[in-house]
Amino acid sequence: MKAIAIYILLLLAANLTLLQAHYDPTWESLDARPLPTWYDQAKIGIFIHWGVFSVPSFGSEWFWNAWMNKNPAAVKFMDQNYKPNFTYADFAPMFTAEFYDPDFWAELFQASGAKYIVLTSKHHEGYTMWPSKYSWNWNSMDVGPRRDLLGDLAKSIRKNTDLVFGLYHSLFEWYNPLYLQDKANKFNTTYFVTTKTMPELKELVMQYKPSVVWSDGEWEAPDTYWDSKGFLAWLYNESPVKDVVVTNDRWGSGTLCKHGGYYTCTDKYNPGKWVLQKHKWENCMTIDSGSWGYRRNAQLSDYLTINDLIQDLASTISCGGNLLMNVGPTHDGRILPIFEERLRQLGAWLNVNGEAVYASNPWTHQNDTITPNIWYTSKNDETISIYAFVLTWPRTNSLLLGAVDADSITDVSMLGLAELLQWKAGKQGGIVIEFPMVPLPLLPSQWAWVLKLN
Repeated sequence: MKAIAIYILLLLAANLTLLQAHYDPTWESLDARPLPTWYDQAKIGIFIHWGVFSVPSFGSEWFWNAWMNKNPAAVKFMDQNYKPNFTYADFAPMFTAEFYDPDFWAELFQASGAKYIVLTSKHHEGYTMWPSKYSWNWNSMDVGPRRDLLGDLAKSIRKNTDLVFGLYHSLFEWYNPLYLQDKANKFNTTYFVTTKTMPELKELVMQYKPSVVWSDGEWEAPDTYWDSKGFLAWLYNESPVKDVVVTNDRWGSGTLCKHGGYYTCTDKYNPGKWVLQKHKWENCMTIDSGSWGYRRNAQLSDYLTINDLIQDLASTISCGGNLLMNVGPTHDGRILPIFEERLRQLGAWLNVNGEAVYASNPWTHQNDTITPNIWYTSKNDETISIYAFVLTWPRTNSLLLGAVDADSITDVSMLGLAELLQWKAGKQGGIVIEFPMVPLPLLPSQWAWVLKLN
């Protein structure tokens, strides 16, 4: 009994040490914080770009900036459609959100198979999607929909789903006078940071408790101006989400791909030749290939197909990343049917093939050494399982996998089918798998197929 008691005390002491981990406001200390395990296991998230920019819905969510910088298309659009002396602030009352149904959004995001969401709490235009004390008359309660858009979605997500709730926040604001003053002072003053950005960020964390803090708008000033290290030390040590929160790498000029929780590096980050990355990363990308925010002038060809999405997912997780796929709602709160279709298609595919996605690990090979459009993941539970994502059905029904050693394989199956597949060693290495002669309507998936090799 005494030995058991000592063992229990040692376990408690070890757990207490973990709970009491302290992070100093230095990159060396902050970067040493382990990434909470839920994030790597999740693999798939949904980005939501929504704000006043959804009213003009022309060009992209950077419309205000384009207009102010005399972009010819933006200037022509305004001249042809709005009265003289119209200002960007005049768009805010038109941001009505009358069809916004956060319960429907929550159900759709759950059906997509995603495991976390990231909503734009504030983009570079400065308009906050919650009634912030630090954004007087430029927030969703004071002007526009007259409701807490962020809070309503947080409640629906937490009530109706098992999704993790996260928030995007832009550190800077294009035309905030305090920011422009600091910028004119070459960032030797911090009026904007101390009275707006940092109080606002802490308000977000304390009030809505996001498990993702997705920072952006960092590139014009160093992290010392933003007090990023001080904020992250508070977030990791004292905040109500200190044990579960994950952060990205956008905390000041020069921090991309170097500091923070996981790396985003650039929008739609592709690490080059799709090789395994040494640090956890995220591919944030858009279903509308031309914009993050909703565009009324988007064409059908601008939207990724479900095949495109599955290929992005397979190649991303094979190389150790997460996929954060973006939708842009309308000014009145609708998610367009084309976005809904893509999300539900992905969810249907994941219902069959999610075993190869969630909580998977990169394998020794990321893509196949011989056959194109093949990506690999693995799991090591009771036995080692290799998963091969086949994006194109083989024309002859025979598939050569050059990366797989025949001596290490016993069984081959296709996720969603009960019977084992026939296979043999390749003449020059690898294995040759015979695909099943199954009618198209009876296939487990319509778009891509996953083989499980044990």
